[in-house]
Amino acid sequence: MKNIFVTAIIILLAAASVQAGGPWPQKKGKGYFKLSEWWVVFDQHFTDRGLLDPNITTGVFNTSIYAEYGVTDRLTTIVNAPFLSRNYMNNLVSATTNELILRGEAINTLGDIDLGVRYGLTPSGKIPLALTVMVGIPTGKTSSGTQNNLQTGDGEFNQIIQLDTGVGFSVNKISLYTSAYVGFNNRTKGYSEELRFGLEGGAGLLDNKLWLTGKLNVVESLKNGETAETITSTSLFANNAEFTSLTLEASYYVTKKIGVSASFASPLRGEIIAAAPSYSVGIFFDMSK
Repeated sequence: MKNIFVTAIIILLAAASVQAGGPWPQKKGKGYFKLSEWWVVFDQHFTDRGLLDPNITTGVFNTSIYAEYGVTDRLTTIVNAPFLSRNYMNNLVSATTNELILRGEAINTLGDIDLGVRYGLTPSGKIPLALTVMVGIPTGKTSSGTQNNLQTGDGEFNQIIQLDTGVGFSVNKISLYTSAYVGFNNRTKGYSEELRFGLEGGAGLLDNKLWLTGKLNVVESLKNGETAETITSTSLFANNAEFTSLTLEASYYVTKKIGVSASFASPLRGEIIAAAPSYSVGIFFDMSK
């Protein structure tokens, strides 16, 4: 069952990264590049009925590069690459005899890489509307350890198509924006397809040196994939996971182009995902400034 929780976390991370740019493509020759560390440690999870259940303390850490680059003023390429992914599991110890039942293990390897493009459907000056297409490449490890329950990827190619819109404005000289998206995740190898929705809002403070943002992400499984009776547990681990999560993030420009960021995300409800908050810190280079 641990396989379910770990890969559901990876899904949550992917969901956040795909909509990171909103409906605004990068200008030609401009870009946004970020090196970040993301992690979650949990000892309980949401079951397939949305109830809480305990599990062995488990952690996932991803060191990633996220990049956007404007090929034209309306076409942006996107890369999200967790080049170092660590998945560990603590010792399982008997609560009555204090005997070691299962020794803890860990793996350190490459995670699943996402590649995509964002295209601005509306010209400059109009309400922005952008189409994003992402492809998940199964470069992570699907099973490792003595129990084959450590992994950094799901082993399947998936394709996400997403539509974003939004608007930027100001109130009392404070820069503000809001955006929304809707998407569909087509999955292979017996995994259920997913519908995705999200809202985001942000405010620029201190002459836009400090940006505070809030994001609400929703993933709903169509539950049309294979079941535990028809495929093995190592192929099932991410099937039918769904959640609603809230993310709060602060980004501060140390110079005109270079900044640091920190975020906190927590599931408000879920099925087959970890019941714990995740955290992220990073440093970014913004060529658009």
